[in-house]
Amino acid sequence: MKTIGFSAPYFTDEDAARDYLEKFRWPNGPVCPHCGAVGGHWRKRGKAESKNPTRKGVWKCSKCREEFSVTVGTVFEGSHIPLHKWLLAFYLMCASKKGISAHQLHRMLDVTYKSAWFMAHRIRHAMDQKPGSPLSGTVEADETYIGGKAHGKRGRGAENKTPVFALVERNGRVVSRPVKRVTGANLRAIIVENVDKSAKIMTDDFAAYTGRLKDFSGHGVISHSKKEYVNGDIHTNTVEGYFSILKRGIIGVYHHVDSKHLHRYLSEFNFRYNERKVTDAKRSEAALTGIEGKRLMYRDSSLA
Repeated sequence: MKTIGFSAPYFTDEDAARDYLEKFRWPNGPVCPHCGAVGGHWRKRGKAESKNPTRKGVWKCSKCREEFSVTVGTVFEGSHIPLHKWLLAFYLMCASKKGISAHQLHRMLDVTYKSAWFMAHRIRHAMDQKPGSPLSGTVEADETYIGGKAHGKRGRGAENKTPVFALVERNGRVVSRPVKRVTGANLRAIIVENVDKSAKIMTDDFAAYTGRLKDFSGHGVISHSKKEYVNGDIHTNTVEGYFSILKRGIIGVYHHVDSKHLHRYLSEFNFRYNERKVTDAKRSEAALTGIEGKRLMYRDSSLA
């Protein structure tokens, strides 16, 4: 099967998009989302003269007799937006290092701004990766604060901003999430959940880390308060590089991110960072593997 490319026909043709997604999602033949039966299903083909013609892409299950399509049970389910526009939106969001705004998707895909905004949130939902193996080796930990530009204090103690805690495995993956309060107990709990005990942790000299990481292989501390930024292999430059990409995206592309949606934006930036070593095409395919069982309703995306 051909991989996604920006000039691929499934970005402009609905039948080609459906055929691509069917082969991608069902490499061994259609799978009924209602009963799980594989194979033996048949594609419904309505009569042209019928007053209620069958929609293209509808299958009939050979076991439970229910009808289904390739979008059932995915982030695409219930959407009236053409499938080829969905595939293009996936590609654009995966290929844009700092993200792409809903306004830009609205213009490029010729859909309403509201539709583009909701599409982007569904795609971020698909990008949300399940926890894999714990981070190992050398892992850097740090926090930053996300919110609108405001006068006064920035960083720790800043008002009206949401703390984000990140763990970055050198030459590897990132895990980041919003936290309600930046306390030693909260940060340790996230580290213990996501980092192997054999890892060496690198942090700055924030007091919340002091004495809380003794059960790991090592804890290197760089004294930012003393204007120290590198001491041999002790530094937090990797995690700060991740924060740089995140902030450039939020400030330069999205401009403002509501705290209730921040976790979805972090899923997007985490995903692209973790898939940074592959091509845009492969990154898009990796995102499409996350469409299963992740239907997101508009009311949920608005209130989440």
